[in-house]
Amino acid sequence: MTFRDAVEEIARATGRDIRYVPLTLQQYAQEQRAHGVPEEWVQLSINLYEYIRTGGLASLSDGIQRALGRTPRNFTDYATTTAAEGAWSTPRSSDL
Repeated sequence: MTFRDAVEEIARATGRDIRYVPLTLQQYAQEQRAHGVPEEWVQLSINLYEYIRTGGLASLSDGIQRALGRTPRNFTDYATTTAAEGAWSTPRSSDL
């Protein structure tokens, strides 16, 4: 599953117009710095992002099943349930 695939599933589950915009590593780092992320975290996250982006986690394993003791659910089910629970809801001004 790509980042784009995940965002499309979340958009579908929430009914919101959400889009994935790919960034270069440099753009991603610049965005983090602009939001005050410490440099150590910027470096750690861009290294992780690059590892994932280039397929470092592309193989499937049974880690989830071993850790949770149950069959993992697919991302579509996760996104649908999580959206229904309000995880990606925009708070109303009256809720703030």
